[in-house]
Amino acid sequence: MHKIMALDVGTKRIGIALSDYLQVIATPHSFIAREPENKAIEEIIKIAKENRVEKIVVGKPINMDDSVGFQAQNCIDFAQKILGFDIIFEDERLTSEEAESRLRSRKVDFRKNKGLVDMESACVILEQYLSRKQ
Repeated sequence: MHKIMALDVGTKRIGIALSDYLQVIATPHSFIAREPENKAIEEIIKIAKENRVEKIVVGKPINMDDSVGFQAQNCIDFAQKILGFDIIFEDERLTSEEAESRLRSRKVDFRKNKGLVDMESACVILEQYLSRKQ
């Protein structure tokens, strides 16, 4: 089996999470800078290859009225540049709030390190996908 990667693509950072080989458990992996974009894409591909990833789940921030806004389109455009992997989009509404809640419950201070929220958000996105896939 292969792992599945999830990305929480923001304007400044990209949170990354990985599944286990059984595709049951999601774990935060890292976060990277969004710019320069070509370097971010290279790093994502490198991490994916090192971890035997075939699918990449990309969070798509759909608006609460189900419309595709600027940020959702921005994520779609970014994901289309990641070649060589199956790309799956996952509705990521409210994942940042869930991620912050989880970090607070573990008493993790993320105020000075927003990358922690991005990683945890990617984990939430991946968990949503994995739970539907089962």
